[in-house]
Amino acid sequence: MKTEQVQMLTETFEGHAQQTGGNQDFALIRSKGDQALFGKSTQAMKAQWKVPESRPLADFAPTILLKAKDFATEITIFNARQHQMDSERAISSEHITNNQAVRNTLLQRGIRPESLPPAEDVKKVERRIQSDDKKALNKPDTLDRP
Repeated sequence: MKTEQVQMLTETFEGHAQQTGGNQDFALIRSKGDQALFGKSTQAMKAQWKVPESRPLADFAPTILLKAKDFATEITIFNARQHQMDSERAISSEHITNNQAVRNTLLQRGIRPESLPPAEDVKKVERRIQSDDKKALNKPDTLDRP
């Protein structure tokens, strides 16, 4: 599920930030990356998509944007390790550059990240899947058979 992928990537990114002494700056780095990818702040995107303040933007992001954010973050992690970046400033600069490059690729393909509608709330999807699973367990004879 996409939330698990984002969580795993986030943990990797946070782990690198901790190793370089920048854990307290992790949210700032992510925010700068969002600004570069969306052309507007995380808060502005949350407002546009009507994301509750307590929820992560990723829970409402279309899959293509999750993949875009993942790709930019992976490049940042790779380069930060490769070039032994150890400051928020260096990692932020790298993350901004990578998100801008990903944004440019999307724009070249006719995709404007800030113009995409939000995806269905991932929590609602999870609840629906759990409910469907319970129903299937209670009525196994209704399962589709090949």
